[in-house]
Amino acid sequence: MDIVILIGSESDLDIVADARRILEEFGVSHRLEVSSAHRSPERTRTLITESEEQGAKIFIAVAGKAAHLAGFVAGQTTLPVIGVPVESGGLGGMDALLSTVQMPKGVPVATMGLGKSGASNAAVLAVQILSLADPALRKKLVEYKKTLAAQVENSSRSIRKS
Repeated sequence: MDIVILIGSESDLDIVADARRILEEFGVSHRLEVSSAHRSPERTRTLITESEEQGAKIFIAVAGKAAHLAGFVAGQTTLPVIGVPVESGGLGGMDALLSTVQMPKGVPVATMGLGKSGASNAAVLAVQILSLADPALRKKLVEYKKTLAAQVENSSRSIRKS
């Protein structure tokens, strides 16, 4: 398994659905686990250790409110960690964003945007990182980018026809 996606609670399943689909489209193996930096720190620590032993290469951590999951993971591993803050509570996700992005020197978390788009971008970034050592994956990324460009061009054409 190349990527481990950790979500802080079951309510985040919808947030990562497209990210998982993207990983599947690229043929990148991944595993999804529910674990909380606050409510189940020992479970989270064990998942990190076991995942490293099983060959994980990247962690994606998705959490809202006081979103310490990505930082907790980053503090436990030398592998890349991609954090995805989730909109929740009364602060519209600003609390999660700041908790994810403000890491101390030496404990990096690549922080994506909020919510579903952020999770999808986390999946693409993870694929990009893996593609550094995998030419076939890099080729799939080139095709993926061409598809994105074609979608924009098609949208532009249909708007001009209206």
